[in-house]
Amino acid sequence: MLGGMSALVTSMVEIRKCGAEDFDGIVPLLRQLWPDKPFDLISLRRVFDRSLASDQQIYFCALCDRQTVGFGSLTINSKLLWSETLVGYVSDMVVDEAHRGRGVGTQILDHLVAWAREHGCRRIELNTAFHRKDSHAFYERRGFKSGAYFYSKSF
Repeated sequence: MLGGMSALVTSMVEIRKCGAEDFDGIVPLLRQLWPDKPFDLISLRRVFDRSLASDQQIYFCALCDRQTVGFGSLTINSKLLWSETLVGYVSDMVVDEAHRGRGVGTQILDHLVAWAREHGCRRIELNTAFHRKDSHAFYERRGFKSGAYFYSKSF
């Protein structure tokens, strides 16, 4: 019965390109990923709006009963040395805790991959924190392979 229930819930989810009006529904999802991180909503909104206007980035929302239950973003990067191609980089991806395991993340990822292909990308990359074991398993089940360490520096 659970398999049937998952299919039912998944079919009621709408995946669409985000607009400015989706910001308030996305913030609680981001807080689920990083509950202890203080958010500067003014800066976050500025980045969100700038990205909406970019032709190198896309945001997708998953909605269920008009509630935002998932979010994914992808940025097109150029990779000269290793792949000599455009690469889609999944910058953010989150599904509401209550909707995980129902296919929402897969639908968002499928939309991100399709958009990347349509825009000339031949590969998708992402990173995920070491402690997010469920995320690692999710991506590995979808054919992703771990291939590098990720480093960052704030300034």
